[in-house]
Amino acid sequence: MRAWLAIAMVLAACDAPAEPIAIAPAIDPSLEPWSDGWIDAHAPQYLDDPRVRREALEASLTNRENLYSATRLAAYGRERSGWDVLPVWSPRVRRIDVEVAQAMSRGETPIVDAHVAPLWDGARPTTHEAWVALGERVFFELPLRTEPFWDRAIRDAEYGASIGIERAPDGSVPGLVLTRDVEGRTGVGITCALCHSARDASGALIAGRARRSLDYGRARIDFYEARGAAIDPRARERWESWGPGRADVLEDVADLPIAIPDLWGLRHQRLLTQAGTLRHETPIALAIRQETQYVQANHHQTRPPRELMWALVTYLESLEAPAAPAYVGATRDRERGALVFARECGRCHSNAVGSGDLVPIDEIGTDAELATGRARGTGGYRPAPLVRVADAAPYLHHGAVPTLESLLDPARTEPGHRFGMALEDDDRTLLLAYLRSR
Repeated sequence: MRAWLAIAMVLAACDAPAEPIAIAPAIDPSLEPWSDGWIDAHAPQYLDDPRVRREALEASLTNRENLYSATRLAAYGRERSGWDVLPVWSPRVRRIDVEVAQAMSRGETPIVDAHVAPLWDGARPTTHEAWVALGERVFFELPLRTEPFWDRAIRDAEYGASIGIERAPDGSVPGLVLTRDVEGRTGVGITCALCHSARDASGALIAGRARRSLDYGRARIDFYEARGAAIDPRARERWESWGPGRADVLEDVADLPIAIPDLWGLRHQRLLTQAGTLRHETPIALAIRQETQYVQANHHQTRPPRELMWALVTYLESLEAPAAPAYVGATRDRERGALVFARECGRCHSNAVGSGDLVPIDEIGTDAELATGRARGTGGYRPAPLVRVADAAPYLHHGAVPTLESLLDPARTEPGHRFGMALEDDDRTLLLAYLRSR
């Protein structure tokens, strides 16, 4: 109700003077779709042409009737009202480097005041490389919102590690920043990197990798318990149900934890989110998704600079997975495994990253709450990408299957995704080995 009230108040602010409408240049048809140059050509369309943004929003919505779509259709791309007239907020931030982390471990909190420079200096990048570089900063430094749950995790490194707060090799804390909020208060902010960066076996930090150790629900419970605050039993049960690597991010009240996804190979994906909520025919669709996510996270008080959203998209579209491990076994066995994959999996997992078109819920048969729910439901699920799939456990959109072996095990009790479960033992072995090499 609060969200819709805020939207209604903004929609009422229709007396802003009209500004000239920029007409963005058409996309050069000679550019290769999803090349760097093609992505860059969409920048002025998103940044400068509100009518293009509105058209791109409408074209991107798989199901215009769900709450995700209805909220955006009511408030986004309206030029003189709605979210377009919110004040732009470019926050001042400090990365939690080793110096800040050590200060906080001593009980100190460095203040982010007016002497700290904003994250962005206001200069629009002019090259693809500069957009990507700015986008990397946005990924690691732009706070989605402030959250008090993580303060203890910075001050107490051992506790932080227990709930998935990782330290980079240089001692910094990726995914968390100190920021000055819109009311001038210093707090801990969360960034994209909190959920979508993680260390590999060598200790290197990999951007785009889902942080499957992150226990968002436990952090919330511990925060309130440490203050002696009562927790509603239903809220406690909900947060406990999330477990590591999952979070409930939907707009409605469903207790529906969703597995944090990897963000690799997005430019090969034509659908975004596990339920395929958005068509990703151009990078503008992803830019609008990111922009509106920041607006909602800040309770419809501000919107981010669109240049930062475009930079973030350019960076996200550049992320590719680390090289897959070498296949263990004979070349002929890998070829046989590829044939099993093509026969059993290729119809749905059909694109360059092993994802594909929306699969109706009646066909996939997994838990239907996300696919049919009023929040982001589309009637089906997007096939999970298979890039580095051996490292992507737990599986299915809600992380209910712990291993690849159990996903293909004919004795599995978790419903749905029966594909590959009736294989003969030899074919199952070949398929598993092939998947581990992707």
